[in-house]
Amino acid sequence: MRNIKLVLAYDGTAYAGWQRQKEDPTIQGLLEEKLAVMTGGHVTLHGAGRTDAGVHALGMVANFVTESQIPLDGFRKGLNSLLPDDVRIKTVAEVPADFHARYNATGKLYLYNITVDAVLEPTERLYRALVSGGFDPEPVRDCLKMLIGQFDFSSFEATGSRDTSHQHGRGAVRRIFTAELVQDRDYPNKFQFLLAGDGFLRHMVRNIVGTLVEVGQGKRPVQDFAALLEARDRSLAGPTMPAKGLFLKEVFYS
Repeated sequence: MRNIKLVLAYDGTAYAGWQRQKEDPTIQGLLEEKLAVMTGGHVTLHGAGRTDAGVHALGMVANFVTESQIPLDGFRKGLNSLLPDDVRIKTVAEVPADFHARYNATGKLYLYNITVDAVLEPTERLYRALVSGGFDPEPVRDCLKMLIGQFDFSSFEATGSRDTSHQHGRGAVRRIFTAELVQDRDYPNKFQFLLAGDGFLRHMVRNIVGTLVEVGQGKRPVQDFAALLEARDRSLAGPTMPAKGLFLKEVFYS
């Protein structure tokens, strides 16, 4: 038996997220279908996470176990020949038997793209969120500094994403390593949020960005953002930003 690790990129526009579903097209379902064609048997693919419908990836990691003796480069070339153009296998490697794309991951890096303008360029309509009105990046950066460290992020978790009556694991506690806002030098109306941490709750990045956009627009003071972390109340935070602006950039392993 061989344990094969894939690093892949995809445009999530046409998919109902990563996780396999009975009817709607998903990245996991598509890849398992093509791997079955190549190996001649059922393959279960384990992903590093579950991106939502419309979310993109530049460095998703997945693994599967197979008896197939197809060379590693054969998997890459073969899968890319079978997959549609919006999904691409970047690298293929054979890893130890105990490697698991999800359970061995130590962190993830997400990007979120916004454009502050009256209109969104047609070529970017699927990969950026439009923010209408003014936007001051400096108070936003002040808020981002507050995210560094380990906190309970219940205020930025999608409502109903888990059963909070069962106290197990780490709950909504996560550690953030990097929280930055980068302004494009050539196009100053374009910004990118970078958030890296040891894990993320459902919609956590999109909810944080939605709240920070309100700070940048002067709708919410910096001190109000600080209080949100302590409140642990999703109803007090800002809106959920559209999925199309979110990218899974990289998955980290020790």
